[in-house]
Amino acid sequence: MDIDIKQIVLLQDIPTPVTHESFESWNIKVVNRSMIDCSNYLSPNRRDFYKILFINSGSGIFSIGVNNYYIDQPTILFLHPNEIITWKNLSGPSTGYYSLFKKRYVEAHPALKAAIEKHQLFHSSSNSIIHLSKDTANAIDNFFMQMHRQVEKGGALAEDAAQAYLQLIMVESAGEANFPEPESVSNEYRHVHTFFQLLEQEASNINIDTPVRIKTAKEFADLLSLHPNHLNALLKRHTGQNISTHIKTRLLEESKALLLQTDWPLQNIGYCIGFADQANFTQFFKKSIGLTPRDFRKHYAERV
Repeated sequence: MDIDIKQIVLLQDIPTPVTHESFESWNIKVVNRSMIDCSNYLSPNRRDFYKILFINSGSGIFSIGVNNYYIDQPTILFLHPNEIITWKNLSGPSTGYYSLFKKRYVEAHPALKAAIEKHQLFHSSSNSIIHLSKDTANAIDNFFMQMHRQVEKGGALAEDAAQAYLQLIMVESAGEANFPEPESVSNEYRHVHTFFQLLEQEASNINIDTPVRIKTAKEFADLLSLHPNHLNALLKRHTGQNISTHIKTRLLEESKALLLQTDWPLQNIGYCIGFADQANFTQFFKKSIGLTPRDFRKHYAERV
């Protein structure tokens, strides 16, 4: 089944490493899907959190990398921070939950990390989607409900309780081991996916010693053995934005992350992003968000 993602938009409703929410102090979040609009979305950038998505009712097409999964029954998905994912909703409102928990939280809690390593649900896309029986779905729904209640209530022990429920959800899911067969995505979407994969590889490796190397539409198109106009048309059709907009947006997001996560001079950050001088970097940044890089860094430093 080919996925038509013409109406899919870039994911903006949950925190990523390049939005200010990422720098807030939360470690675990739980969301009741029946209380939100489960819109179509595309998440092409790396995230700093793991995600467990439980779909109890409703239908849609979920893509992980270059595989499609048609979901029309209770299903749970274990999504690694590095996966490129899309969701196309097919049936309107749906029920279930999802939980986000930070990578840094996993590293700081050996029991949770050990459970992730033991069950290997996040490590392979072939094992990350499980169709659930009615009894298992009811048990997992109850675990999520209790975890949501604990997180909403807060308090000193809320995270401990949530962590325990996360482990129970992994154990219950691993016991089901009913993995659906994936279907290949269309050639068009394969090109879109590969573009985002290349863009993410380029942006996520930015450092003082490895400034951005590939930053034009032609360079990305050449790597995909496509004409720039053809790649541009594919991205416009599937995401509503052209190549240059995606490149600029991703470099802007990485600029924000570097401004908030490092103490590098602005000139160094601009150089890493691909600007020969600080003035051009400042102009690019201010034109995009209305603040200079210096003011952006100062604004969020004052919130900490």
